[in-house]
Amino acid sequence: MNHPKAVVAGHICLDITPVFPEGKSARWEDIFKPGNLLNVGKAELHTGGAVANTGLAMRLLGCEVSLMGKVGRDAFGSMIRDLLEEHGGSDGLIEDEASETSYSIVLAPPGMDRIFLHHPGANDTFSPQDLPEKELQGANWFHFGYPPLMKQLYLNNGEGLAEIFRKAKAAGLPTSLDMAGVDPESEAGHQDWTAILRRVLPYVDFFVPSFEELCFMADPQKYHSLLARAAGQDITSCLSLHRDIEPLADRVMELGAKNLLIKCGAPGFYYRTGDASALQDIAAGTGKSMDGWQMQSGFERSYRPKKILSGTGAGDTTIAAFLSSLLQGYPLDTCCKLAAATGSSCVEAYDALSGLLPLEQQWERIQGGMGKQDLLQE
Repeated sequence: MNHPKAVVAGHICLDITPVFPEGKSARWEDIFKPGNLLNVGKAELHTGGAVANTGLAMRLLGCEVSLMGKVGRDAFGSMIRDLLEEHGGSDGLIEDEASETSYSIVLAPPGMDRIFLHHPGANDTFSPQDLPEKELQGANWFHFGYPPLMKQLYLNNGEGLAEIFRKAKAAGLPTSLDMAGVDPESEAGHQDWTAILRRVLPYVDFFVPSFEELCFMADPQKYHSLLARAAGQDITSCLSLHRDIEPLADRVMELGAKNLLIKCGAPGFYYRTGDASALQDIAAGTGKSMDGWQMQSGFERSYRPKKILSGTGAGDTTIAAFLSSLLQGYPLDTCCKLAAATGSSCVEAYDALSGLLPLEQQWERIQGGMGKQDLLQE
């Protein structure tokens, strides 16, 4: 059987996740007291970032994947290489002796959203020169993730990021782009992200960011309004489809997006597709019919997980399932259901991969009556 081939490039890091005991206080102010000693369990060590989370998930979901990330020549870099080898190989991984490997400390106490302590490391030096054209040959798809955490790609109004997508387009590949959260006080937070999106989106066939990061970039006024409305809770807890999500989608389509999938956290995700011309590169690159995909939109509600251990990688694996099912010729409605169910499976484990099921098994699970959640305001 011939498997569709994807190149997944961009951000990669080592995720270090201390396991918090069940039943501990679920208030940050009780956990982070000066001088406090908090006993935790073992540290879960996993690869993180879009290259590992989305790329390895796509491997598990039936695709052949080339992983294009950058690490340092250090202990964390060796650990990432070893972990990738356990999941099908590390071909494409770039080792830079002048850089340090990126890492994240993921704090995920039970019942609380995660906090990340992140060091960008070698990701800040990733440039278009780190993507050889030979790596794109013979592929059916190009996916890139997390440019807000990659300095050389967002500087100069995103010229580096645009050059990477021009390379992919020159190789004849359909493309997708995922984003990452931006610290408003960081260098990335002071970039003109509207200008960056306007420059890059014409080369992107499927734009797949989260609502919060996209709102910060495309509509800062709305973003700060939602922060106030959320009153310390996650923004996605108070989203309205008609008041918040659809207007943001309108704005991003005006900036040049062809097809859009906006991850909205626990409630699910919103999708919108363009006309036949917006889908023609996808059809050409994948060899799949896009009949039934034109001019569609809707909100795919999430499935109820059996348990929630960590949201780490849930958005990335949702995208992995969506792209993998698209590449394997599933219709749009099925792609959306498989993506939502995979996100639900992901949160049932501490890492991004352990909870995932092959697409066929996931579909059987859906057909067996997985329950949907109704967490979105109309």
